[in-house]
Amino acid sequence: MSQATVHEGHKSAAAPTGGAGGTNILAILSLVFAFVAAPVGIVLGHLAKRQIRQTGEQGAGLAKAGLVLSYLFTGLSVLFFVIFVVLMANADPAATTAN
Repeated sequence: MSQATVHEGHKSAAAPTGGAGGTNILAILSLVFAFVAAPVGIVLGHLAKRQIRQTGEQGAGLAKAGLVLSYLFTGLSVLFFVIFVVLMANADPAATTAN
């Protein structure tokens, strides 16, 4: 065995993996923004899933959780807004004023 072979073997063993082992930051942000600003969480979740497919990073579960929660909270917000508008439109204006 030559010295060059040993050196090359050692060098390749210490080579970095190319960053594919880390968690995707957009996946983390998607989960955080699901609770803060759900529509932003939706966008970040979809971007994270695309990046994870392309780079092989970790965080697919975080991205999926961020998407599910973001869609859920956005849907609930829209539902509550519609209920509020319907209730306000049907409210009796005479009942709200004091005589």
